[in-house]
Amino acid sequence: MDRRRVVVTGVGAVAAPGIGIDDLWKGLQQSPTSAPRLIDNWDPEPWIPRREARRLDAFTQFALVAADEAFGQSGQLAVDPNRVAVVLATGIGGLQSLQELYDESKEDRPRPSPFSIPMMMGNAAAAAISIKYGFGGQVTTPVVACAAGSQSILDGLRQIQWGYADAAVVGGAEAAAINSAREGFKAARALSPTGFARPFDVHRDGFVMGEGAAVLILEAEEVAAARGAKPIAEVVGAASTADAYHITAPHPDGEGAERAIRLALEDAGLEPSDIAYINAHGTGTTLNDQTEGSVIARVFGEDQPAVSSIKGTTGHGLGASGSIEAVAVVEAIRRGELPPNIGLDEQDPEIPLTDIVKEPREWEPGPALSNSFGFGGHNTVIAISPV
Repeated sequence: MDRRRVVVTGVGAVAAPGIGIDDLWKGLQQSPTSAPRLIDNWDPEPWIPRREARRLDAFTQFALVAADEAFGQSGQLAVDPNRVAVVLATGIGGLQSLQELYDESKEDRPRPSPFSIPMMMGNAAAAAISIKYGFGGQVTTPVVACAAGSQSILDGLRQIQWGYADAAVVGGAEAAAINSAREGFKAARALSPTGFARPFDVHRDGFVMGEGAAVLILEAEEVAAARGAKPIAEVVGAASTADAYHITAPHPDGEGAERAIRLALEDAGLEPSDIAYINAHGTGTTLNDQTEGSVIARVFGEDQPAVSSIKGTTGHGLGASGSIEAVAVVEAIRRGELPPNIGLDEQDPEIPLTDIVKEPREWEPGPALSNSFGFGGHNTVIAISPV
């Protein structure tokens, strides 16, 4: 069937390296000094009135602020608001609010907030964006662990391609880097005991938790053109697969991840040789980095594109990570520069990647992939190109 072209007309981000796209991009060039990778001194009041902010979990606040920036860049949509989809993902949702409710319930005279339940709902951020902007199209919340942010982009892409929507607000948000979650990941032996993520490094020892949100405004190309909006990139394809193997470990051969990459290329009408850059999932865990590196080597052979993971600076934002990384790809295209793989000092010789970006690098923008692989065996790959 004929599918409409889908362009990106605005992006916004909130993350530990920086609040706002420009500060985020600067932060991606610098080594972090602390773990977990939290947003220091977060104050939503410049964007959200204090009374309203008190009724929102931090992950919803992050999403609203990222959306505000994205719309500031995109401009007002010129479509029926009932044909605007909102797909805002999360991995865990309002964990801070859940923890507060639990702590409050243990008191002799508990007085939980009447907003506790809507604050901790996973769909709270998607609903908040829909309510704020009056968008009455399909509003959903993918919850597929660390692939959720990318899955939101795939879902929004399909809504527009298949004619169910003319525009989509997509992205992910997470604010789950609290003590209880960190202890859980530590028990699962996924968290770095040294507190620094080192994607693809021989001394990598796990990921570092991060938090934040990113939002992308997607529009059908003809819809954006009709209102005079200037696209900054095009989402040309995507694919999602499952390992069907293990609840936390990736398939040892990377079978599901490899299928996702190949299917995304097919969906985009691209050959492996067309890809100029891959933003890797690159968590800094032993199994993930080894598997992803082997999969990239199999798909691209000796003609591998440049590769980097930004989790050395952002930390692992769980359900937000895929959207933050997709925004990094859009910005790499817009700025003509690739973000470095911070934390890599000595590449693991068992990881067969041939061109990991170690320093900020100028490039001639071309088609790029953004990989996301999550607990449960979820694999989502997005293909983004210059317009």
